[in-house]
Amino acid sequence: MIGTLLWAVIGGAILGVLARLILPGRQNISVVATVVVGIIAALIGGLVATWLGVGKTNGIDWIRHAIQIVLAVIGVWAAAEITSRHGRSHGTGTGTTAR
Repeated sequence: MIGTLLWAVIGGAILGVLARLILPGRQNISVVATVVVGIIAALIGGLVATWLGVGKTNGIDWIRHAIQIVLAVIGVWAAAEITSRHGRSHGTGTGTTAR
């Protein structure tokens, strides 16, 4: 159990960074948010791969890792969208007002 959580943290950090590298443009999210999204993607991706019957294979689990990367990219994109909308809705826009 401890080993699984440790690998989720390490793998999550790697997945989060990979997701940010894959996504075009700049993602305005913190490193902590990136790692958290990666951890969640690692755990959910592992579960999905297990449900599909490809969670444990001989050699490297390429399908499981691909699922995890796709989930991490979606998660980082969603987090970037949420933080950018949150910033715009609180008056950090261009400073012009409609009259």
